[in-house]
Amino acid sequence: MTKILMLLLLLVATVQVIKPLGWPGLKKRSDAWKLVAGVVAVTFVSVILSAAFQGF
Repeated sequence: MTKILMLLLLLVATVQVIKPLGWPGLKKRSDAWKLVAGVVAVTFVSVILSAAFQGF
């Protein structure tokens, strides 16, 4: 599930670079870094949560 989410968010970041989405905070092509930062944050949180619940 994490890989699918990461792939989907990176796809949205790629679309942002090609043609800006126009969403609030994503008006320019150079705003794609915000999406990439989100992908990194989601991946980081999912790794921590999966490691935390590994023993259960």
